[in-house]
Amino acid sequence: MQIPVRFRVIFMSFLAVFICYIDRVNISVAIIPMQEQFGWSESQVGVIFSSFYLGYIFTMTIGGFLADRYGGKLVLGYGLLLWSLFTVLTPAFAYNGFFAILTIRVLMGLGEGITFPSWHALYARWIPFEERTRSIAITNSGISVGTVFGYLVTSLIIASYSWEWVFYSFGMLGVIWFFFWQQNVTSVIWFFFWQQNVTSYPSDHKDISPKELDFIIKKAPANSSAPKISILKVITNLPFLAITVATFCHNWALFIFLSYLPKFINSPESLGGLGIALDSSVFIFLILIPSFFSVASLIAGGFLADSLIKKKYQVIKVRKVLNSIGFFGSACCLFLIPFQDSHLFIISLLCATNICTGIAAGGFGVNHADLGPRYTGTLVGISGSLGMIAAVIGPLAAGFILDITNSWELIFHICSYMLLFGGIFYLIFASTDRQFE
Repeated sequence: MQIPVRFRVIFMSFLAVFICYIDRVNISVAIIPMQEQFGWSESQVGVIFSSFYLGYIFTMTIGGFLADRYGGKLVLGYGLLLWSLFTVLTPAFAYNGFFAILTIRVLMGLGEGITFPSWHALYARWIPFEERTRSIAITNSGISVGTVFGYLVTSLIIASYSWEWVFYSFGMLGVIWFFFWQQNVTSVIWFFFWQQNVTSYPSDHKDISPKELDFIIKKAPANSSAPKISILKVITNLPFLAITVATFCHNWALFIFLSYLPKFINSPESLGGLGIALDSSVFIFLILIPSFFSVASLIAGGFLADSLIKKKYQVIKVRKVLNSIGFFGSACCLFLIPFQDSHLFIISLLCATNICTGIAAGGFGVNHADLGPRYTGTLVGISGSLGMIAAVIGPLAAGFILDITNSWELIFHICSYMLLFGGIFYLIFASTDRQFE
């Protein structure tokens, strides 16, 4: 039985997100020995984490525009090559001073910023409506799988070799994949598969069956490139702003914890951390458990949303209810963490936070194609760029808070309030009616 071509597109996009996140989160663990070696303050660590997203913001919008106009395949492929090269160069820049490491982090962000708008643009043209939420959830699970792999392998490499080899090994994966893609040598390298199995439009794929092509054309939200759209019209649209505000508030919590979870686990108990040594097997265990829950709940949340829509529940009700469970449930869990003394209760609350976030897979994150299917890449790019401002400010603020207060309590509570506000704003203003034709 032949595997439907659109499933191959989903798998390849999942791998792209996986590679994106192993290269993104490795510094969250590597920063611990790097900070000791270079004598960086907590504020400087926050600046290093935030600098990545300065570049990311810029190319999210450009990547979405290019993917909608010219197709997501090339945009995503060459973006992966760029950020892989910058990953390899990270140690050399770190040894050349604080401002050099900031420069290479910005360049990495420029490379990675195209990832999500590119594959969202592909999905608007490849994935039938009734499969969209679970397809996006499966692809987004690459965030958690990549995070798990990145945390785990980074810890093992540091324990066995040095922090420098984290960046050399992770970056070379992408470079090798691109080399084999160019040479068309092997079928196990990501870029070769991407070139052979993905096209920007289903009608361009040589292996797609007439039955599947007909099914996709009838059911996918979009089937053509997008004409120009007024940016002012987009950013003044309330349903779009609901997505953007939800993205900002979600990103505040997400990227603080992607950056700081290893430091929180490693931080002394007197400062509100868990006091677990980096080379301890317990450290690896505590890093992995919440991420496993995230993977499972993301996929389950996507299937739940599609199932409810298939049962004829109103799409807007599905979006708002699942989004509210994710935002309000996560806010409650994060608010309670600073009041816990037991490691077991803290990790349980982190797992519960990830479960709630996974249930929200059918909420704001898939709402873009409801508003304007042909402009999905552009809408994801703009909302993502504005939302990524939180990824710049959040880790930066967390670093200064740790420097000033020597406590994690305020960091958790700000994340909680952000999620509460984002959930309320989305609940009031979100829509699934077509806004952009």
